[in-house]
Parts: sequence; C-alpha cells; structure tokens
Amino acid sequence: MKYLLKGGTVISGLDTLKADVLIEDEIIKEVGKKIPEEDATVIDVTGKYVFPGFIDAHTHFDLEVSGTVTADNFNTGTKAAIVGGTTCVIDFATQNKGETLQEGLDNWHKKADNRSSCDYGFHMAISEWNPHTSEEVPHMFQEGITSFKLYMTYSSRVRDGEIYEVLKRIKEYGGIVGVHCENGELIDQLIAEQKKEGNFSPSAHPVSRPSCIEAEAINRFLTIAKLVDVPVIVVHLSTKEGFEVIQRAAEQGQKVYIETCPQYLLLDESKYYLPGFESAKYVISPPLRTKEDSQCLWKGLKEDKIHTLATDHCSFTLKQKEMGKDDYTKIPNGMPGVETRAAVVYTYGVLEDKISLNQMCRLMAENPAKLYGLYPKKGTIQAGSDADIVVWDPEYQGKITAANQMQNVDYAPFEGYNIKGRPEKVFLRGQLLVEGGKLLKENQGKYISRKRGSL
Repeated sequence: MKYLLKGGTVISGLDTLKADVLIEDEIIKEVGKKIPEEDATVIDVTGKYVFPGFIDAHTHFDLEVSGTVTADNFNTGTKAAIVGGTTCVIDFATQNKGETLQEGLDNWHKKADNRSSCDYGFHMAISEWNPHTSEEVPHMFQEGITSFKLYMTYSSRVRDGEIYEVLKRIKEYGGIVGVHCENGELIDQLIAEQKKEGNFSPSAHPVSRPSCIEAEAINRFLTIAKLVDVPVIVVHLSTKEGFEVIQRAAEQGQKVYIETCPQYLLLDESKYYLPGFESAKYVISPPLRTKEDSQCLWKGLKEDKIHTLATDHCSFTLKQKEMGKDDYTKIPNGMPGVETRAAVVYTYGVLEDKISLNQMCRLMAENPAKLYGLYPKKGTIQAGSDADIVVWDPEYQGKITAANQMQNVDYAPFEGYNIKGRPEKVFLRGQLLVEGGKLLKENQGKYISRKRGSL
C-alpha cells in the first residue's frame, strides 16, 4: 500500500518542516516537498503535525503483582497504546525467583506474541543474579535484549554487590542497565513504623517512601556505576532531590540518562488524602511528590537534562486495589497511562510552553529509539525508516474520562482533565491502524529485536 501525506508539518527532534511524506509498504520512501502523487492514496494533512510514532519504553502488561495480575495484558494495553499514538512499547520480561533469564523471556513472548496491536520489545528484569544468570547474558543480546532492569526495592531487589556485578557483565556486551532507585531496606523499616503507629491508609504510602529514599538509592547506584565506568539509566525519576544527585554526577563526567513520567509532572501527593478509598488509585512507587518536585522535573525537561518520557503503565482495577482496603501495603502499586501520555504532554507541556514540539518528539520518540537501539528504524521520519507515523490534530478538544478509554481499567488518573490535540491517524509500519480515535485493525504488532543503543 502507498500513502502520500500531503501538506503537513513534519516534527523531528531538531527541526519543524513543511513537507510531504510518501509511505510505501512498511517504510517511509521519501520526505520532501511536492512529491508526485502517482499511484499513492493521497491524504491531506494540512494543518496537522506529523510525528514519528511514539515509543513508550516503560510498560508492565500481564505482570503478576501482589497476588494479582495487571488489568491490562498485551491485547488491551497495546490497543490503548496505539490509539494514544504509541506505535512501539518496551515491556519488562521478568525473571521470577528461581527462573532463568530464558524462561522469563519465553514467558513474555507467550504473553505478547500475536496479541499486540503495536510493535514491542523487551527489557530483561533481573530478580536473581548468579553464575548461571551471568552466563545467559550474551544469549539475551542474541535475542535482541540489550537493556536490563534491576530493583533496589521490593522482594526482587538486588544487593549492591550484585548491581556491581551486573553492570560489569552488561558492559562487556555494550548494553545498558536501568534501575528502580529506592532504598528497600529503609522502606521496610518505615512501613513497620507506620503500622506500629496504626497508619494503614494510603496516606502512609508517601511517608514510608520519602524523597530521600529515592535520592539515597540514586546516589548509591551512581557510585557503583562510577566504579564500573558505565552509562546507566534512572527510571521513573520523581524527586528534585534525586534530580540534583544526578546532576552532580553528570557535572563530574558521569553519563546518566533520566526517565520520568506524566504522573510525576501533573499529579502530586495531595492525592493521598482523598476521602474514602479514592487515594488507592494513586498508590504507585515511587509515590507522587510535591509541586516543587514537579516544577523541577519540568525544568529538567525544558533544559534537556531529562531524556525520556515514559508511563510506567501498570494498571489495576479499583476492585484489585481493594486488596489493600485495610492495609495500604497490600494495594497493588501502579496506575494506567499508556493511552493518555501524548495528549497530556502536548496539552500541559507543549501548549503551556514547558517543552517544545521538538522536545516532545525527542522525549517520546527519538531519544528512546536511540537509547534502546531502535534508531533509525524507529523514532524518526526519514527515508528508509519504518512508517510508524502519528498525524496529530492540534485543534481537537476533549476530556479524559474512564468511560471513554481503551485501557482495561475502571478509573483514569487524569479524570476530568481537558485535552487539546490528539492522534487523528496512526500508521504502524505503513498500515493505517487508527483513525479518529478508533482502532481499525488489532494485533498487527510484532516483536522488535533491538541492537545496542546510543544517545
């Protein structure tokens, strides 16, 4: 199939260009002015922005958490993703305790293969580090897994010495490691204190995971990374204190990439003091922070000191959240976001001059593509790249509600937020799959084997 997108404004990480885009089969054939129509289906996109398909490099679909499973699997989650303009997700294939990395990867392929409506890749989340796990690392690269994740909290957390060993091993193969930075041992202590004082409601959640808990873990992680002399990623950064730790390391020459999420930009800790059990919707880790933290993160985005904007999409229904009705530590941690990311970032970031259109493109397409080894196959509109394209209507006006979302969850964290702008059309490898907010054909996604990244 050939499409010619005529009259639009093509957005890249650096430039804004009035140009036509010719799509042939799965790839972008040409970008330029006055491309001949020939036998192509012509689509007039005058007045629209033409973005590369957005990439969400932090999702959790079909993940077992706290005795339940996320409400969104790959079928529902990727349908929501592509309707929201995301044409590729990178989920976390997870090695559970007692499993090999290969078993974790096989499990995730079973969950995702032939069930995804956008393209997908996997990071490998390591829960158990031992000599056999270390031996498996080169095979993961052969399988297209070039990024790895560690946790410094939860029961799957790794010790400092293991972080050191993992970083050394991944460095041998040119991969990269991202870490959930919170001091798990101190969190356990603070949770015990809250319970001893009779605090079992969601309002105790941020108290047991204060800003310094994130900042301390970041500092420790970066100290280990400095010893190994390797670039690393801090995922879902939530605090000013943590941001400042990273900037000090960067000033000393360390290469540290930062990811943050819309919830840390637009929501704050007041959500933990809502009436009834409403606050359970916002129990995520790291928790929501102060407005001062949010302002710092926006500034970091504006100054290009934060590199990617992902969602950490990890959805649970209210019924699932009620597992922690009498004990906030039993509330499954996480919230949805993959469907609304682009709309809220455009409305509350671009239109409020907190970031530019080009920065939106960098944060949500170009940078994740480069960092995670997808570029220039994805993340850019240029000849030879996959025809993953979002035609953005800047004039659309709407409101976020749980009632009209595709995410398989019965609430919306940004409920009632007005939005301006949305994907009018979404192409995945040359197929027109979304039009006017409607998914035309599902399960067209495929696994993307990634190379080593560089940003």
